Amino acid sequence: MARKRLIIEMGMGVDQHGQEPTVAAARAVRNAIANNALPGVWEVAGLSDPNDMIVEVEVAVPYPEQVRKEEVLAVLPFGRKSLNVKFGGMVVQGRAIAGLNDKNDEMLIAVAAVTVLVENE
Repeated sequence: MARKRLIIEMGMGVDQHGQEPTVAAARAVRNAIANNALPGVWEVAGLSDPNDMIVEVEVAVPYPEQVRKEEVLAVLPFGRKSLNVKFGGMVVQGRAIAGLNDKNDEMLIAVAAVTVLVENE
């Protein structure tokens, strides 16, 4: 079966305190899908179950090896999900606040692209 892209959504996420790349990555994915409706999945592609969508996520974030992939994918409500995490995003020097459990002054910024595909013959 051939795969066809229906939509590509982009987002950005930040973890200002805590230095958790997983948090930044999950926020980037949430931002990418936050304001979307996908009626084309049913009306154009003809799917009857939203879990038949293929959802491919690519995230660029500092410290990609620390990302807990299952937590990032949990942001997506539907679909056959996959995640590719790579080095990217940005580290910005902020201010560590002990009461917020900061490890250092870093703020982590992640970017994400979420692609929705369908299979057809």
